[in-house]
Amino acid sequence: MSEPTSSDDAVARPPTERVPPADGLRRALASVLSDLRAVDGALYAAVAATPTPALDRALRRLSHAADHSKISFAIAGALALGGARQRRAALAGVGAIAVASASANLLGKRLVRRARPDREAARVTVDRHVPMPTSASFPSGHTASAVAFATAVGTVLPATSVPLGALAGAVGYSRIHTGVHYPGDVAAGAVLGIASAATALALGAARFPASFASHRIRWARGT
Repeated sequence: MSEPTSSDDAVARPPTERVPPADGLRRALASVLSDLRAVDGALYAAVAATPTPALDRALRRLSHAADHSKISFAIAGALALGGARQRRAALAGVGAIAVASASANLLGKRLVRRARPDREAARVTVDRHVPMPTSASFPSGHTASAVAFATAVGTVLPATSVPLGALAGAVGYSRIHTGVHYPGDVAAGAVLGIASAATALALGAARFPASFASHRIRWARGT
């Protein structure tokens, strides 16, 4: 019997599979997303496990007060009683809320469909509990609307930027603290809120150029 030649071995061996670039990119992206979800879950668990009895009641009330943007609408109502610039700020803020709410609830939540956190498994203390929403978790609509309002009003009335920004940040954190959102949901909501404010201001400048043109310039310059 003759010995197999090297050419016979080459024929017998199956060719090495090459991973298409698109498949490799998808796998890498899936791996990164998996790691980000793990970090997100760890941050959520850390907040849930940290005792904060002095903050629990206040943040629970803040989270509840922010339902349906009640705080923002109240502030807009107060601004509307002021001068022309305050009324423009109120209009811009309400418009930004409308864009943010529609984007979060009609697009974001329907596209991503992320499940809400398991508050019981994370042992979030009952003192923090607010009603768990039935909608998808990503992105945080409360945060998107609060940040959109703060950004739009702060652009028209710069003096309000810091207090409204702090309020929006507190609303976003309250949604994590009460156990109804992951930190990633809140971060995405904040980004969506900024984009919504920019959209509302641009639409306002197009519809009312005399009133919003200077604010559009200020937004573009970041001042």
